[in-house]
Amino acid sequence: MKRLHLSLIKSFIGPFILSLIVAIFILLMQFLWKYIDDLVGKGLEITQIFELLFYASARFVPLAIPIAMLISSVMLFGKLAENNELTALKSAGISFYRIIFPITIIAIMISYSSYLFSNYIMPIANLKNASMIYDIQRKKPALNIKEGIFYNDIEGFSLKIGEKDSDGRTLHDIIIYDHTNENGNDKVVIAEKGTMEVTKDERFLELILFNGYSYIDIEEKNRKEKDLFRTTHFKENVIRFDLSSFNIMKNSEKLYKGHYAMLSNTQLQNAIDSLTIIFLEKKNYNINSIKEKYITIDTSKIININNIEKINKVEQYNIAISKIKTLKAITTSNKNELNYRQVIITKHKIEWHRKISLAVACFILFLIGASLGSLVKKGGIGIPILISVFFFLIYHIFSIIGEKAAKELTIEAYQGIWMTNFIFIPIALFLLYKAKNDKDLFNFNKLKVTTFASK
Repeated sequence: MKRLHLSLIKSFIGPFILSLIVAIFILLMQFLWKYIDDLVGKGLEITQIFELLFYASARFVPLAIPIAMLISSVMLFGKLAENNELTALKSAGISFYRIIFPITIIAIMISYSSYLFSNYIMPIANLKNASMIYDIQRKKPALNIKEGIFYNDIEGFSLKIGEKDSDGRTLHDIIIYDHTNENGNDKVVIAEKGTMEVTKDERFLELILFNGYSYIDIEEKNRKEKDLFRTTHFKENVIRFDLSSFNIMKNSEKLYKGHYAMLSNTQLQNAIDSLTIIFLEKKNYNINSIKEKYITIDTSKIININNIEKINKVEQYNIAISKIKTLKAITTSNKNELNYRQVIITKHKIEWHRKISLAVACFILFLIGASLGSLVKKGGIGIPILISVFFFLIYHIFSIIGEKAAKELTIEAYQGIWMTNFIFIPIALFLLYKAKNDKDLFNFNKLKVTTFASK
């Protein structure tokens, strides 16, 4: 029995590791599709790109483990069933539960390891990944400038471009608003083309402009006739932006340390408690404030019925309408603020439950995979991967639906995150019962292609 268990464990570990690597690679593609245009060919060192991909890969490990568990278990037990090894073991008096027992222990260990990874390592990976993206965007401002969108990260300036070339340095249709005088848009620079790069000492951002105009608002006392602006045409102009407040922070990680994705469950629980206290205090303050200002009756201002004819009814009506509109605006503002605070609390709760839910999902999907493998009786790569992807897609879709519903505050956070596990637990138990009693669910060996020929 000991040799059997060791053989099963060895047969399981290999496909599991391979499936895990493939799953991480596929999930990493989502990250690459999102950032590849902003990272490749922009002057970044290859080591920076690989480091960023490494931290991004670490973020996908807790999600990749469940699908790897599902694929490897389907492959292992499908191969055993296809070769009639499961039938031989059961004929020898070994129950299905006894056969999967060693892999079950491994599955429990992997599930617990997934939780530990999510709780202690993934927050660090998220923090490193976010701070690296921030540093790259700060160090290479052109990476973060989007076409047709105002870029306001340079203090005192707003910059908008119409088009950006693939080299990340060349910009077209440039508009720059200079707010350094704190007098509105009193200085505007427009250019057809320009190039952007950081100086070697990284103290300044140089923007070399070609064929453009600068408009400076003339103060009223200095204006002549109807001239509102002083216009200057240039063929080439250099603007230097001081990066003293814009440069990479010595410790940019401080910006993200309080984010819910960067916290362990203990830290999340502390944050939830603190945010809940603040939420309740704000809610009570808003209620009491409205009661004091709009509900409390001032008896000194009660209108004497004998003097009612002397009162301007139109004026009183307007005052009442104004107060109602003010009350409505304040109530709407308070409601939006409280909803925002509640969404933040919910996101913390979602992250808290997600770490545990994904770990439990590893074990649930293992039970489904082991049962399906023995029922389908097909090993190898084709059918097991097809079945695994099908089940995981269903799992992932339900997870997204539940999480979205929780973020929209239609259901509780724990309901949205655990909904998928609650759906899959009965499925796992049903398939386990079928596998234990050798009741066929899908038997691909019986599928035949029948050709009907007419005589």
